[in-house]
Amino acid sequence: MEKPELKHVINTTCPWSGEPVRGDSLTRYRGAVVGFCNRGCRDRFERATRAFDAALEALAENAGSAP
Repeated sequence: MEKPELKHVINTTCPWSGEPVRGDSLTRYRGAVVGFCNRGCRDRFERATRAFDAALEALAENAGSAP
């Protein structure tokens, strides 16, 4: 997979701080490039989305085993 680039970001401001995004603070999420104002905000987002996605997956698995 290609390294995310600033020209592909779907946002212009950081979802956590509202500050402008920087090219060294990008990540991919569900096929989109999301930008952040710094690596700390990016890492915080990645942790949060991993936890949220895992919870959704567990919920879906449990729904299939309900009586």
